Order: sequence, then C-alpha cells, then structure tokens
Amino acid sequence: MQIFGVDIGGSGIKGAPVDLTRGDLAAERHKVLTPQPSTPDDVAECVREVVDHFDWHGPVGVTFPGVVTGGSTVRTAANVDAAWVDTDAAALLGGRLGGIPVTVVNDADAAGVAEMNFGAGQGRKGTVIVLTFGTGIGSAVFTDGALVPNTELGHLELNGHDAEKRASHKAREDGDLTWEHWARRVEKYLRHVEMLFSPELFIVGGGVSRKADKFLPLITKVRAEIVPARLQNNAGIVGAAMYAAQQRG
Repeated sequence: MQIFGVDIGGSGIKGAPVDLTRGDLAAERHKVLTPQPSTPDDVAECVREVVDHFDWHGPVGVTFPGVVTGGSTVRTAANVDAAWVDTDAAALLGGRLGGIPVTVVNDADAAGVAEMNFGAGQGRKGTVIVLTFGTGIGSAVFTDGALVPNTELGHLELNGHDAEKRASHKAREDGDLTWEHWARRVEKYLRHVEMLFSPELFIVGGGVSRKADKFLPLITKVRAEIVPARLQNNAGIVGAAMYAAQQRG
C-alpha cells in the first residue's frame, strides 16, 4: 500500500509516495525551498508543487513544524510565518490539492512514529525520545511505544534561550560552530532533557543525522543510549504517510 507523505520544514518542503509495508520511500523524494515569508498560501502552493511532481491524486499526510491538534489545526509556528497559528491546515492544503483528503501532524511526532515502527526505536520499551535537529529542535516522546503528542521540547530553556536557538543544526551553521563546540551544546541540552524524563534511549534525527559520526561520539556525559535515526531525514515523510493511512482506518 502506498500513501503520499510531505514534510514541511523551516528551510525545505519535501515529499514522495511511501511504501507502508516497508516503511520506506517508493520513489526518490522531490524537494523545494520553503518560501520566505512562509505564509500559509505560499507554503500550500509549494506543497501542491511537490505533490503534482508525482501526479498524485490520493490521500496525503503532511507534517508541520509546530503543534497540530485534531489532525488539522495549527496552534504554534515557531519556525514558519505566524499567520499559520489557528489555521485549519488540512482544509487549506486539501483545497489547494483539489479536495483530496489531507492529514496534518507535528513533524517530530511523525518522524518519531516512523522511527518507532521502522527505524532505530523498533521494539524498544520504556521511555524513548526522538529529537530532530534542523531549523529548530523537534521532539517526540514515547512510553512503551505510545506517543505523547506535541511535546515541543526544543523550547526548553537553555542558557536563558530556547534550546533550539543554541543547539539546533541551524544554530551550528549560523554560528559557524565546529562539531566539537556544537556537540557540547547538544550534550548540555540532552542532559537537561534526561534530567526531566530519564529516557532509556535518545534517537537523534533530522538532516544532521547523516553526519552522526561527527558529533555523537563527542557526547559522553549522557547516561541514556544515543543512536542516530535509521530513516534519517526521510522519517517525517514516512510518518506523515502513516498518519494519513491511519486516518483512512
């Protein structure tokens, strides 16, 4: 069975059909840059461009970088235009896509569900926290496989700032930080999260997970096991498709 997944990020919007039996992309993903400003109408047009690239006409699952309730309504928008807040994203995107069914979910929750079912979290019990490091820091918290949705742990305070302002991958790039310097920030953030939740496992995702060998070995003062996401930056697309399939029953 195939369902289409789209992952909206602060810097890029990417999507592809997903094979839900394998938990993997069924075709090479198509990506466009997130428009600036990232208003609902402009982002919706980019989502349409990604979906039309595959001539897709079935259900679509879409991730969003913020709190999403009821599979449709956006409640926060830290890394995209503030006009998204209180937008019925499912209705907006469904209309732009010609009326096909659209399900919208928090981006990190989608990535986490994909990792727990098909990736590094498969079969793991206890508390598992998936963290996506990109434009911000997304989080998904699981207890014995059950998701606690919309946790937004990237907004925990770190050195008087939102943690993602100090420890996201964007913060590393904007500050031209060495991997060693950035790893110290990530370690401090992980220790803070560990103090609050005592997880057995951290799964580190987002685009930077492709370079896990450059920074994860430098993080030595965290008790929990730390592993890179197995699905890497495709996890959001896969998870979005999983949510859309679940919506169909």
